[in-house]
Amino acid sequence: MNACASPARRRLLVQSALFLPLLALPGCATTLGSYGVEEGVRRLLTLSTQRAFGRLTEPGGFYDDQLTRLTLPDTGGKDVLGALLRTNAVRSRVAMALNDVAVDAAERATPVVLDSIRSMTLTDALSVLRGGPTAATSLLERQIGGRLVEAMLPEFSSGLRSDALEILTAIAGTRTGGIDYLSLARAGADQASAAIFRAIGREEAEIRANPRSTRDPALIALLTGSALGR
Repeated sequence: MNACASPARRRLLVQSALFLPLLALPGCATTLGSYGVEEGVRRLLTLSTQRAFGRLTEPGGFYDDQLTRLTLPDTGGKDVLGALLRTNAVRSRVAMALNDVAVDAAERATPVVLDSIRSMTLTDALSVLRGGPTAATSLLERQIGGRLVEAMLPEFSSGLRSDALEILTAIAGTRTGGIDYLSLARAGADQASAAIFRAIGREEAEIRANPRSTRDPALIALLTGSALGR
């Protein structure tokens, strides 16, 4: 991702990166063997991911949604800066900065998620399709592990140091060297990772509930049971 690109162009690049893998998946016939079912799961996850990141990478994509909003963790500090970070007004402003950084960090997460979908092991794709409303997302989350957090951590580390420094300096008129930015960044990346999977799971559940809305014959056949013999 070009760091010098404008926010609008970066969002366009993310959208393109999400859409192209869906086009690359082979079409599934209505009579499917195990390979076709596996590709159906990947198609379901790719579309769910495309929709989720489409929302999350818009301005305010994390903060404006209760399901994905990040909150400022307790710094535990007892100094003046720690006290400032425990006041509602400051916490609110820093939390908004945290959510803004999450939008940029989500761009780093895009290739990690898409690569994981393409390469994920599907030992029982049929049970995933017949599972609960977020069964495929849960499998994806287990297989990705902590890679998503590590992918987003650099963006949180640099973004929070800049944004929090500016906010706290303006409010306190003091140095902000006492803030543990690494802990704050890791907490933000952990929250953002969990929020991303919640967002993907929500999209998966909506697709499962109304597969015809996707206009994807393969997904319609798979999720309505016509290709699974249900």
